Amino acid sequence: MKPTGSRTRFILVGMLMALVFASQHNANSTISQNNETSRASTKAGGLVVHEWGTFTSVAGRDGVSVEWRPLDETSDLPSFVYTMEGLGAGRGLRHGILQTKYALEAFVRMETPVLYFYSDHETAVSVRVDFPEGKITEWYPQARGVYDAGIDWGQINIMPGIEDAFPVEDKPSHYYPARETDAAPLRVCGKAGVQHEKFLFYRGVGCFAVPLAVTFDAERVAIRNLRRERVKQAVLFENHAGRVGYRVCDLRGGVAAFERPELNSSVDALAGELESMLIASGLFEKEARAMLRTWRDSWFEEGLRVFYVVPRAMTDRVLPIQIMPAPEELQRVLVGRIEIVTPEAERAVVDEAASSNEASAASLALREKYGRFVEPIVKRALEQVSDDRLKHRLQQLITRQ
Repeated sequence: MKPTGSRTRFILVGMLMALVFASQHNANSTISQNNETSRASTKAGGLVVHEWGTFTSVAGRDGVSVEWRPLDETSDLPSFVYTMEGLGAGRGLRHGILQTKYALEAFVRMETPVLYFYSDHETAVSVRVDFPEGKITEWYPQARGVYDAGIDWGQINIMPGIEDAFPVEDKPSHYYPARETDAAPLRVCGKAGVQHEKFLFYRGVGCFAVPLAVTFDAERVAIRNLRRERVKQAVLFENHAGRVGYRVCDLRGGVAAFERPELNSSVDALAGELESMLIASGLFEKEARAMLRTWRDSWFEEGLRVFYVVPRAMTDRVLPIQIMPAPEELQRVLVGRIEIVTPEAERAVVDEAASSNEASAASLALREKYGRFVEPIVKRALEQVSDDRLKHRLQQLITRQ
């Protein structure tokens, strides 16, 4: 049967609507893929600044953070990054201001905060980050001053749209994935000449209290909010001999206890959960992915730990920031990581110390398994050991790290 005129018109309208829908779907996909530049451009030429980073701590038996040496490990940064060792010679300081070194024991390792800048035109801004309860230990590009409690880059230039070559070395590093965003390149002029980078980078160690207390007892992990600005959600993650599992924990009640997660999941699944949390907290999609790529081999290593997004009010209190002129949008997304020392880890260091003939060999074996967390694990084990000879051997593991 031939179609009538009205039926023909109905078919044509349907086809037209399908084409419009497909076109709109493709447009929406393009917008989603480029949400960094689209959101930044809607600020009518204004400045947009985003930041991410990590606060890493180790929970003691009472749940609160313990002191440890968070930088007691081989550096994962390129050699062009400035470190505190060069402060005495003014290295990395744009005006050659001399500074003194400082102690490395702390409660928190502040890992890789990076500041991204978005603008539709070349802009000069001044940037300073204070750290009242901490010390800056690494940074790039060069800064005007690194003080007892902060870092001041002085004036930097935001250079959108330019093609630039950033410094790079042959060996892999946690540093480079942070460049994989749509942020504008930066130019910093100073004593070391002109330097270019995709972000402002800094690290440090701190002695401030984290917002959560985490205790472990009888295969259950209890998480308790300690501050007025509550953490509403956390992720409990475990990797045991390559098998991983995680549990999303609701903390809106202030305190809750959770069973250790079943080890039947994957790192990819958890990465998806964390990416959604980061985007919901204010990061652009590419920024969230850059953060996860940066820490994928560290966040998900052997062990039991809690992840959470630090309340913004706490971030601003711990790391007061000054950007002039002030940005129209400033997002600061810091992820807290609390390492939980398990009974298995304590037994492992005691067994290694008891069975090894050489403290250096035992130290190397434990470092390969537990990395920079060997010292707090050994300190926890020392609390449970009564044999003087074994205590001495455990103490040697710390002094030879």
